[in-house]
Amino acid sequence: MSLSAEVQRCADALAALEAAIGCALVGQPRVVRESVVALAAAGHVLLEGVPGVGKTLLVRALAAAVGGRFSRIQFTPDLMPSDVTGHAVFDMKSEAFRIRRGPIFCNLLLGDEINRAPAKTQAALLEAMQEQQVTIEGTALALSPPFLVFATQNPIEHEGTYPLPKAQLDRFLLKVIVDHPDAAEELAMVRQVTHDRVGDRLDVSGVREVLSATDLLEVQQVTARLQVDDTVLAYAVRLVRSARDWPGVETGPGPRAGIALVRAARGHALADARDYVTPDDIKAMAPAVLRHRLALGADLEIEGLGPEDVLRDLLAGVPAPRS
Repeated sequence: MSLSAEVQRCADALAALEAAIGCALVGQPRVVRESVVALAAAGHVLLEGVPGVGKTLLVRALAAAVGGRFSRIQFTPDLMPSDVTGHAVFDMKSEAFRIRRGPIFCNLLLGDEINRAPAKTQAALLEAMQEQQVTIEGTALALSPPFLVFATQNPIEHEGTYPLPKAQLDRFLLKVIVDHPDAAEELAMVRQVTHDRVGDRLDVSGVREVLSATDLLEVQQVTARLQVDDTVLAYAVRLVRSARDWPGVETGPGPRAGIALVRAARGHALADARDYVTPDDIKAMAPAVLRHRLALGADLEIEGLGPEDVLRDLLAGVPAPRS
C-alpha cells in the first residue's frame, strides 16, 4: 500500500476516533484533536483544567474507543511509588520473592489529579514514560506497546497541589488546556447528563471501540514516516531556540522540545489526511508542545503575562518559511 493510501486510511481512523469520543464528551474540539494527535504521535499528554470540565471523561472515552488494557490511578498525597509501579512480595509457598505488577502495566494509563501526589510518587512515572520499562528490585520489566500516559491536573494555584518536576514535565509531548465550554456546549452537556440518568457518573457506554491496540501501533508507524522538509524542520528548531532566548524567559525548552514539536506536527498533518508537514502544522501544535516547557522570570509575572502571551508573540515574531 502506498504512503498516501495508508495516510488516508489512518486519517479516517483518527476521524472515527474523534467522532467516538464525541459520543461522551460534548464540545471541546481543540482538546479532542490535540489528544488524538498525541495518540498518533505516540506521546504522553498532560491535561490541565479546573475540576468539572471533562478531563477524566475525555480519557475514559479515549480508553473506550481504543482497544488494549486501561488503568486508572487516583493520585493522592499518601500514594507511594510502589502503588504505581508494583513491588516484590515474598511467596510463602515457593519461599521466594515474586514481582507483583502495579497498574502502570497497561496500554493507556490515566493519572488522575497527578499533581496532588508528592514529587517522589510523580517521579515513579519517569522511567516508564521515557524508556517504556519499569525497574522493580533491580529487574527491568518492559511495558507492552503502545504505552501512553494521560495525566490530569488542577491549576497549581489550587490548594493541595504540588508542581510537577521539570524533568517529568519534559516527558509529556503536549500540555492541553481544558477550558470551560461555551454557552451552547454547556447547555448541551447539562441536557445530556441530566436526561434519564441517575446521578452524574461518567458515562462512556455510548463510545464504541474504533481502534485496536495493533491498529494504533500502525497509525503511529505511518505518522513517523510522514515527510518533513528541511525548511519546516529548521522552522521548528528556530521556534524552540527563540523561545529559549525570549526576553523574560528564565528557563526555556530544551532540544527534546524540538523533537516533540516535529512529532506533534506529524500527528496534526495525519489528522488532516496529508503525508507531509507544513509550517501551519508546526504553528498549530507549538502552544501545546511549548507551554509547559517555559519558566517565566519575575518581570513577566509581575506584568501579569503567562506562557500563552509569550507563545503568541513568539509565533508572530519568528517568520515561517513561505515555500
